[in-house]
Amino acid sequence: MKKNLLILIVLAFISCKNTSKKETIVEVEVSQLINLFKASRTDYPNISVHRGGKGLLNYPENCLESIKFINDSISAIYEIDVAQTKDEQLVLMHDNAIDRTSTGTGKVSDLTYNELKQFNLVDDFGNKTPFKIPLFSEVLDWCKKNNVILTVDIKRSVKQQDVIEVIKRKNAEDISIIITYNVEQAKTAYQLAPELLLSVSARNNEEFNRLLDAKIPTKNMLAFTGTRLSDASLFNRLHDNNIVCMLGTLGNLDKSAAAKGDDLYKKWKQLGADVLATDRPFAAYKAINN
Repeated sequence: MKKNLLILIVLAFISCKNTSKKETIVEVEVSQLINLFKASRTDYPNISVHRGGKGLLNYPENCLESIKFINDSISAIYEIDVAQTKDEQLVLMHDNAIDRTSTGTGKVSDLTYNELKQFNLVDDFGNKTPFKIPLFSEVLDWCKKNNVILTVDIKRSVKQQDVIEVIKRKNAEDISIIITYNVEQAKTAYQLAPELLLSVSARNNEEFNRLLDAKIPTKNMLAFTGTRLSDASLFNRLHDNNIVCMLGTLGNLDKSAAAKGDDLYKKWKQLGADVLATDRPFAAYKAINN
């Protein structure tokens, strides 16, 4: 009798322990972008604006006012660059130094945010504008309020974790895509934020295979296929895995379209490039959406 009672007690303890384990399992609530950016859908923006807008008179790159200006005319997502100041503030800036894109001089990492606020941004033609270097958090606030999607390029001197923490603190997961350039970056980003959509480098089958071997779920992937036109078979393979393909037309492909005709954008989309990352957002948008 005592032996049977002991067995019952042990079984009850194991049952309680297993129940406790089940109760601690928390299902991750994924970003809405993971469900939106599927190759099986077509209702996502198909233009990605490089550096938030380049080559625009009186509107600088990595500038909130430039994003607002473009967003008034077309539906797009916006690639931005995030750097860190001396006092650990995250700001939008592509270069290590502010000389090219502002009225100031010096490295971002050597200047405090208050020091940066003394300077104005300049456009790609060297014209001084009234606009200031924006805080990443301010851009997130506006984009969240206006449902504008960002792809976030994290500069080498900045920790992924710091950027992701700001995104989470601002509850901006549904408008933020993290850009990664290799498998290791993709793995750490996924570990830090399995709820976020990741832009991953998949320029060929080998790169895609390494991503699959890393056990990153394909649902978390938006595939950047590079700045050269890939073979249609790569686009087809990615589409077979329900992954959206982004082609970087910025650079030579944009130049080809400008010289030979904007119909090229439509041809690249028909080949399998679902999203075009471009320095010519107005021309590319018109070509593939009209």
